[in-house]
Amino acid sequence: MVVSKLDPDFVIQDEAALRKLFPPTHDLAIKKCLTSVDKYSRDFIARSPFLCLGTQNRSGKADVSPRGDLPGFVKVLDAQTLAIPDRPGNNRLDSLSNILENPSTGLLFLIPGFDDTLRINGQAQLVRDPWLLEGLSVDGRPPRLAILVKVETVFMHCAKAFRRSRLWDPDQFQNRKEMPSLIEIIHEQTTGEKGDSQDMTRRSEALEEDYKRTLY
Repeated sequence: MVVSKLDPDFVIQDEAALRKLFPPTHDLAIKKCLTSVDKYSRDFIARSPFLCLGTQNRSGKADVSPRGDLPGFVKVLDAQTLAIPDRPGNNRLDSLSNILENPSTGLLFLIPGFDDTLRINGQAQLVRDPWLLEGLSVDGRPPRLAILVKVETVFMHCAKAFRRSRLWDPDQFQNRKEMPSLIEIIHEQTTGEKGDSQDMTRRSEALEEDYKRTLY
């Protein structure tokens, strides 16, 4: 479909027009929104090995970054405060730079096998306090910094998206080999050419070794 063919009369321009398309929000969906981490949210976070971190810079340019580690890698310091270790990555620092410009942050916690998720929004800051980083260490290696999130809203999200996607259903798992390797994709994206197969294999193997050396 060519975007230029869209009829402007069918483009939604404001919230009033948006809400006309949907029935009123269920009362429970409104009441479920909390302002602090309760015992159920705390338990969910303790079980979660993965979250998506949403940030924006000062001009509103958005980014979503995956964060993963052993279950419970995000620490609940108190009912209003979370600590997320910043493990080694590609050093683009997109999320961290955004937080410095705009602290508003959204988190989506996932647990393998759970169809419901946990959403938390708040204000983030970057900290290097040794006492905090030491408590986020793995195998004696503390992170360089932590993302501290002051919680503003907390709520459980329903299972519909995961039920529709059948994300955890092994019968829906796809064969990664049906697409080129990460190295092959990036090589072609950056050079415009397909790489030599033996060279790409060597680079892919080197990447796997790098993963093993630099996870922490």
